[in-house]
Amino acid sequence: MDLTRKIKSVYKGRQSMDGAGVKLTRIFGYLESPDFDPFLLLDYFDSKDSADYIKGFPWHPHRGIVTVTYLISGSIEHEDSLGNRGIINGGDCQWMTAGSGIVHKEMMMESNHLMGVQLWINLPAEKKMVWPAYNNIKKSEIKSVETDKAVVKIISGSYGGVTGPVESIEADTTLLDVEIKPYEDFGYKTDPDLNVSVFVIGGKGFFDNERNDFVCNGTLAHFEEGESIEVTASSEGVRFLLLSGMPLKEKIAWRGPIVMNSKDELEKAFEELDMGTFVKNKDESI
Repeated sequence: MDLTRKIKSVYKGRQSMDGAGVKLTRIFGYLESPDFDPFLLLDYFDSKDSADYIKGFPWHPHRGIVTVTYLISGSIEHEDSLGNRGIINGGDCQWMTAGSGIVHKEMMMESNHLMGVQLWINLPAEKKMVWPAYNNIKKSEIKSVETDKAVVKIISGSYGGVTGPVESIEADTTLLDVEIKPYEDFGYKTDPDLNVSVFVIGGKGFFDNERNDFVCNGTLAHFEEGESIEVTASSEGVRFLLLSGMPLKEKIAWRGPIVMNSKDELEKAFEELDMGTFVKNKDESI
């Protein structure tokens, strides 16, 4: 019996604008999020024109989610209400648990090429109001497993006996950066209960045994249930981000940068923003 996952659907996203005027491709978001549980949103940045992104994302709040910014090239300056401040460069990853509430800004810096993704991961109801946490993961901290066919960088979760630098105890997810050499094959075993997708950030490849169509750069393949995925790279090779997570199967109430479980929780969050009580003291979180 073939337990290899088949492609359920392919997403090329839609052109969008967010922040103070950042042009991006929203691969999936609010409308598609039920299919990607626990992942809520995936935005893709890919521009050599600084006018597309230089206005950045000024101060804004988050609650109830994890935001992950993985930068392939370029630089982003970050600052938040916890007092964290720094620069994210190509190859670095910013992993931020918003929890009970954080306010931050992400300002893109002018570069020859800005390329990367931002991923939102939902927090389970019992972890929505945990104390916020920020991880600025440098390129040098991201370990990899290399074979004669592929290189796998482990950002969160584990692969080949190597565990990533992020201990995502609040959100049970795996994020891998996989690069396969031209014409080579790659197999990845998965728990059948997990939601699994791949987002191609370079080259193209086949992502199931039927090999009907290439999945190309800037395109996401979302899989059906199964115990593995099978990838065959094209003549130019293929590089992709693998997203794997356990569905929460919980109701969500979502408005802008805040995702809760009920309308009342959502309204309370915005009331606290208005009153200036959104960012909590540590003893107020759960």
